[in-house]
Amino acid sequence: MITSNTIKTIQPGEFEAHTHWYPKAFNATIHPMISFFLNLGQERIITRYCHMHPKVDGNKLREMLNHRAKYFLWAGADLLNVTSAGGKRQMVVIENNSCPSGQKSMPLVDDNQEQGSYRLLVERTFKPYLKNLRMKLKGGLAVIYDKNPMEASGYAEVIADVMQESVHYVSFYKDDPDPSVKFVEGIMHIRTEAGEWLPIRAAFRYVTQKPWNRLPLHTKTRILNPIIACLAGGRNKVVAAKAYDIFNAELQEHGLKINTPETIWDVRKNEIPLWVRKMGGHAVIKVPYSNAGQGVYTIVTENELDKFMELDFDYDLFIVQSLIGNSNWSSTTAAGKLYHVGTIPNAKNQTFVADIRMMVSSTPQGIKPLCTYARRAAKPLIDHIQEGADSWAMLGTNLSFKQEDGTWGSDTNRLVLMDRRDFNKLGVGLDDLIEAYIQTVLSMVAIDKMAQTLVNKQGKFRMRLFKSLNDDPGLLDEILK
Repeated sequence: MITSNTIKTIQPGEFEAHTHWYPKAFNATIHPMISFFLNLGQERIITRYCHMHPKVDGNKLREMLNHRAKYFLWAGADLLNVTSAGGKRQMVVIENNSCPSGQKSMPLVDDNQEQGSYRLLVERTFKPYLKNLRMKLKGGLAVIYDKNPMEASGYAEVIADVMQESVHYVSFYKDDPDPSVKFVEGIMHIRTEAGEWLPIRAAFRYVTQKPWNRLPLHTKTRILNPIIACLAGGRNKVVAAKAYDIFNAELQEHGLKINTPETIWDVRKNEIPLWVRKMGGHAVIKVPYSNAGQGVYTIVTENELDKFMELDFDYDLFIVQSLIGNSNWSSTTAAGKLYHVGTIPNAKNQTFVADIRMMVSSTPQGIKPLCTYARRAAKPLIDHIQEGADSWAMLGTNLSFKQEDGTWGSDTNRLVLMDRRDFNKLGVGLDDLIEAYIQTVLSMVAIDKMAQTLVNKQGKFRMRLFKSLNDDPGLLDEILK
């Protein structure tokens, strides 16, 4: 349990760049291809994508890229670069996150702009979001967080500079018995260093661990992103999968599609072995409401399945997805097998699984990319699975790990930067980056549309509809509390 509070008031002019980047990223030089991609205009991206995908309706793609998000304004998708036995490559969306990390791993695109894409997000998305405040609510600005203080504090310092006012930087852990954040009649209040409670008119949120058990669904304080974005898919893999499926039906006639692994949702624990068997004994099992690599179990042997079945969980429903592995041991699905392209072989001829994080945000000029980085697995991909093999070490790419005291650490040795040194190892080209961006946008729009569906005309959360989509007593209890 974490009990220590961090409460700090940040003034304009306090930004210190070296404290908000990993050292290896702070001194890195952006790869020219990444810089070129980030500076491509929307029309050039549409023209290129339609040229490479002739069945795509350019007007529909333009509509997607210009979508004005209402609830899910800031997103970061995790994507796998995969191929089929026939050599068809594609970017597959694993998940899209409502409080994504990435700024601390992104080399500066312009060395003269020391606040990098922190400032882009604040200027393009957070500041316009505040201008749309219907209520003239009086109060300060805050950044609340329960993880990733390196980036959360960076946002706080940049918001202070952009808005030219003080920003309250406050921790808000889920197990804190005496938190410094509370809500009174829908208005967030934060406790200052002096113990005084101050109202907050708008907050930037980096609260990731079961955020719905601390943040209300309806608030007068404007929060980026609001909790509805988490429940609609940003922190809820069950509803996200359904949002993608529903949205894909709309996109089909326009030649567009969100690429995902085959997904079975609403699976009870005792049903899991049946679905794993159906997929050829290889599958991924997910606790739908976890993040940062927690609650994800790769199954490639009977031993790994047995170990999973011995565990206890807070929730009743799970997701089972087809596993993308090596060409010799991926899940069997109706669409055929997919397997990892992986990194370019190293000096030992070893190939590693890697994923790409693409962060985007909604702006008055459409959904724009902010930053990107990659992560590789701890151990190389092998051709043949043996009993006792650790599949997570070969397939798991998330860098975060939870320490015994409840705090989070990060294995930066597996971080792959988009710089001159690391990027070439990924074997990714410009068209792959464009595909990753478009897949991120489509999945973001799908979740935002689901969030809008879950709110009625009076602005109230449609709990009955949500329950029909995600009837998990464990989750529902947390929301109701």
